[in-house]
Amino acid sequence: MGLGEASARGTAMDRDCLSCIKYLMFVFNFLIFLGGSFLLGVGVWVLVDPTGFKEIVAANPLLFTGVYIILAMGGMLFLLGFLGCCGAIRENKCLLMFFFMLILVIFLAELAAAILAFIFREHLTREYFTKELKRHYQGYNNTDVFTGTWNAIMNTFDCCGVNSPVDFEESLFRLINPNEMVPAACCRRGSHPGDSAYIPQEECLMGNMLFRNNKGCYSAVVDYFELYIYVAGALAIVVLTIELFAMVFAMCLFRGIQ
Repeated sequence: MGLGEASARGTAMDRDCLSCIKYLMFVFNFLIFLGGSFLLGVGVWVLVDPTGFKEIVAANPLLFTGVYIILAMGGMLFLLGFLGCCGAIRENKCLLMFFFMLILVIFLAELAAAILAFIFREHLTREYFTKELKRHYQGYNNTDVFTGTWNAIMNTFDCCGVNSPVDFEESLFRLINPNEMVPAACCRRGSHPGDSAYIPQEECLMGNMLFRNNKGCYSAVVDYFELYIYVAGALAIVVLTIELFAMVFAMCLFRGIQ
């Protein structure tokens, strides 16, 4: 009788433990579902946002590719969160195994992406952007994607060059426009549309510091997006942690289902 009671008590505890794991997995997968939705939203926002972030991304092929990676990862996490929730609630072993394998692949892909980002971090340095600006920026040829992108950045953030207007010395822009120290995109604009007529652009193009933007775009962009960069990094760590726990709970639930 004692053994029977102990066995029944053990079975009840196992059921309670399994139920607890099931609902914990549901919660973690719901968080993954929300994370995927957030990444999808960020990716779509970057592609359609008219305030300048799209132009910054387009200035570097690695960043431009990264937007589509964010969209793909967001879609995968969105789908996985849904599958994980269904597998947990229905206690379906096939769904759970499928979920585990897919989330493992995504987890490894995210780690690989983080390693690649670290390896290619030199492509996001001041020196890299300065070198590219000197080599490829033409000034007024907006049919050239690189030039048009940099003009949009300088107009949006009221900045000039990567570090400062000095970046245009010994550059392709100066070879094409030997009589100008800086391009027109570096010139200051009035606070109201009608004020632009009163700002002597000729003085700006000749290098007068009073009529040009003297802050570099690298600092302007980093200052503007500094908070978003930290938030994105923190969210990435949170997502990886949630995925790891979700895999553990999926395996525990898979083994616990009879």
